[in-house]
Amino acid sequence: MARKPRPAAPGISAQSELDTILRVDHAGEFGAVRIYKGQLDVLKRNPRAREAVAAVREMARTEDEHLAKFQGLLSEHRVRPTALEPFWRVAGYALGAGTALMGEKAAMACTAAVERVIDAHYAGQMARLPAGDLKDTIRKFRDEEIAHRDEALARGAEKAPFYRLLDAAIAAGCRAAIALSERI
Repeated sequence: MARKPRPAAPGISAQSELDTILRVDHAGEFGAVRIYKGQLDVLKRNPRAREAVAAVREMARTEDEHLAKFQGLLSEHRVRPTALEPFWRVAGYALGAGTALMGEKAAMACTAAVERVIDAHYAGQMARLPAGDLKDTIRKFRDEEIAHRDEALARGAEKAPFYRLLDAAIAAGCRAAIALSERI
């Protein structure tokens, strides 16, 4: 027997919840694209970082696809993007470039932290959504984000300087960005 979807929180309409999901997921994918752009702009200048550049390019390609999908869904459902998009444009790029300036492993630590938070975020959304196209899309994207996290860990994320501090700070920032983008 199929599980019934959980209703929206009291006082929140299903449409309002859909708007929130689309707005925050679009913002997250936009931020991810900017993080990878910052990482690539720094890492591609290092001839010893060819393998890392190839991995980040592939992750960025996937994030571009995710962003395009959510842009289409925003348009289809007439949902406005977050008003914080100009801030995420700068913050995402700075996070990506800043961690890449610290080295390949720090860039991978950034990716691992971001994708860990996104995994949990998407899992929470999937628990609330009824079966359907949006849930299937989020499931697919979550699987791809988990693959990015695993790739980053395999590439030495945990060996980055000050890994625990970096991981905690980036994860806290991501959770704050999610909370803000849901509301603004």
